[in-house]
Amino acid sequence: MTKTTEPAQTPWRDLYRSMCRIRAFEDAAEEASQGSVAAFGQALVAASPVRGPLHLSTGQEAVAAGVCAHLRPDDPITSTHRGHGHTLAKGADMTRMMLELFGKAGGFCAGKGGSMHIADFSVGMLGANGVVAAGMPIAVGAAHSLKIRAMPGVAVAFFGDGAINRGPFGESLNWAACFSLPLLFVCEDNQWSSTTRTDAMSAGAGPLERARSYGVDGESVDGMDIEAVWAAAGRLVAAIRAGGGPRMLHARTYRFKGHVSVDKAAYRDPSEVEAAVARDPLSLARSRMVAAGQPIDALEAIEQAARDEVRMALAAASDAPFPSPDAAYDEVQDTGRGQWT
Repeated sequence: MTKTTEPAQTPWRDLYRSMCRIRAFEDAAEEASQGSVAAFGQALVAASPVRGPLHLSTGQEAVAAGVCAHLRPDDPITSTHRGHGHTLAKGADMTRMMLELFGKAGGFCAGKGGSMHIADFSVGMLGANGVVAAGMPIAVGAAHSLKIRAMPGVAVAFFGDGAINRGPFGESLNWAACFSLPLLFVCEDNQWSSTTRTDAMSAGAGPLERARSYGVDGESVDGMDIEAVWAAAGRLVAAIRAGGGPRMLHARTYRFKGHVSVDKAAYRDPSEVEAAVARDPLSLARSRMVAAGQPIDALEAIEQAARDEVRMALAAASDAPFPSPDAAYDEVQDTGRGQWT
């Protein structure tokens, strides 16, 4: 691996703020999907304002926050079906994302895409993706574009451990390695591929060794430890920016919730979930900051600001109108306009 200097001093408050915003959003989105947001003080109708599947990243906040802290606004990323955290960490507007979840006008996809199709090109977020591993080749294309145009950026492909068994994983690594692309592969290994333990269906030594078989080196890190993720991501991004070619970050993390918001995850051993929750990345970070002398009131202010931001996003989404029927084909396609009236 190309030698790089260690990242500067850990920006604890910025990282904690990013994680708090993600957690607050996910908690509110989960409640809204069940027809209630009582914890945020915003009364909504009894029927769920969030329709369709909602994949939460609760517990995985350190990966999104730690990686995106090293990215510039024009560094492109691709996400997964569990993409709220990546989107927020990259700098996208929380209110517009809540509008999209509610299916309201003003959302990132004009209220027509929902949770699994969030995209905000203005901050380099090329899109969430409901197809497992499908964001990887898109990131490869973005990275190849950067190289062809001699641009200084770094592309990032977030994907889960279940993606390593799909074709786009190998195709993407192969192409990135062959052309030495400026691309960071980030495997969020939450140990579960939907409702099946990943280690029960994945042969070999794991994601990082598979990447190395294609000539893509990297690091494996405790994905619940924001400082560890931030430091490792910093080293890898620096190596890529220096012309070292693609790298992989394998982050061992855990999702606290089921595969989707209505999934009670009865297939998991409760003790396994309890052990993971005991290592909540937000709690670990908070404890470490307090021990290092960070004022508790400053941390409480960060937490309250995240709750306030979510409360305003909920209010905006609740009050916003649905897309006009006249705009049914806008932002989608022109084919068919006027033929079905």
